[in-house]
Amino acid sequence: MRSTIGFVGLGRMGRPMAARLAEAGWAVRGFDAGTVEPPAGVTLVGSAAETAAGADVVVLMLPSSDIVEAVLDGGLLTALAPGSLLLDMGSSRPLSSRVIAEQVAAQGAAFVDAPVSGGVRGAIHGELTIMAGGAEEDLDRVRPLLDILGRSVVHAGGVGAGHAAKALNNLLSASHLLATSEAVLAGKRFGLDPAVLLQAINGSSGRSGSSEVKWPKFVLPGTYDSGFALALMLKDMKIATELAEAQDSPIAFGRAAVDAWERAAKELPTDADHTEIARWVDANGELR
Repeated sequence: MRSTIGFVGLGRMGRPMAARLAEAGWAVRGFDAGTVEPPAGVTLVGSAAETAAGADVVVLMLPSSDIVEAVLDGGLLTALAPGSLLLDMGSSRPLSSRVIAEQVAAQGAAFVDAPVSGGVRGAIHGELTIMAGGAEEDLDRVRPLLDILGRSVVHAGGVGAGHAAKALNNLLSASHLLATSEAVLAGKRFGLDPAVLLQAINGSSGRSGSSEVKWPKFVLPGTYDSGFALALMLKDMKIATELAEAQDSPIAFGRAAVDAWERAAKELPTDADHTEIARWVDANGELR
């Protein structure tokens, strides 16, 4: 039996991730603020702080820095054992993560930020791309765990680098999904079959993850069920643009994309999937 892992956040992503770790032989103590059935092999406990009992690593899979901070202030921070490691795998603010790392270090523990890309399917099948920030020796400690969860682990740099890389990736992802939706819908109104247009684009220089995956799998069939919420995508976009602005880096196109996604968020249902940006772009409601 491998060592104990605490796991906080058993939502759509965290649940299959925790289950994979348990299946791989770790003793997993899990907690979620909502009412959830325990994933296979995971022992539910009554609080985030309780997940740290006897744990060498505590994984956070939470939706924002604000929630991470609230969970830590609620007792998890002081419950971390000296020599343990806190692994934040959600999408958090890079600068906030640096502050948290200092607080964790004061407890005698280590911190690694390791957000993921690949969606629910990637979490289920262990095919996530993981972007890690932290000291090399700390990343080495959790690499066996990360290798169970992902097919690729990229060490982006020091603390906060993983969260920065994830936010910037999602800014790009959201921007090309918006641009792809505009282009495909313009072609449709001209009389092009969207599937044929996408085939042409995907064999040419305009291709992207949006044209190759999101439009064919979630938009054309009208399912809009990628498993990643529009609100979370917008949150990540804002993290990226705020980070760029803090570095005095030009971000005019990114800011324009954020503005468009903010308008879409106001007009679409609060629980909209992020691929529903195509619905919003389609002003005449032709997509079903």
